[in-house]
Amino acid sequence: MGIGIGDITTIFATLFALGVVFPGLLLAWTLLLPALVERARERVTLTPWKSFFLGALALLVAGVPTAILNGRAGPLQFIGIVSVFVLLTIVSIGAAGVAALMGERLRGQGVNATTPGALLRGAVALEFAMVFPLVGWFIVLPLVGTLSLGAATFALLRWMPRESPIANREAPIATSSMPLSDAR
Repeated sequence: MGIGIGDITTIFATLFALGVVFPGLLLAWTLLLPALVERARERVTLTPWKSFFLGALALLVAGVPTAILNGRAGPLQFIGIVSVFVLLTIVSIGAAGVAALMGERLRGQGVNATTPGALLRGAVALEFAMVFPLVGWFIVLPLVGTLSLGAATFALLRWMPRESPIANREAPIATSSMPLSDAR
């Protein structure tokens, strides 16, 4: 016996349900842990490469032992399964920060939305990018997952980036004393 149509339907229904609830999970993290998600968003905004490399390091430090524990039987496998849930929770908190950044950038492009609405739009855009065949599965999903893990790890440790010298610099102002309405 092989895989039947019922099995395929179950797989697609499960994937569809996960696609529907993913933006809700990210919105829930933002509403329940706003400071943590904001720190993750700030890390993704200001130091994306540091977040990515910390995520890669965290994935090696926590992911490899988790995979080894899942290969064992008994209580060690239970610890491995709990570790998977902890890692996925941390990644989803970081993904909420990424979705918040994407929603903020959408609002900057003229999309008229409230902050939660912008977050949901960012989450849907992120989700669409991740489920795109091949590119989304093998490039976007691992990169965003690693970035999210690093940003959330920074946020959990409360390690904030140093102030950007560009952000502290005042914008140049016009030196002319002529009012703008009189200029032609």
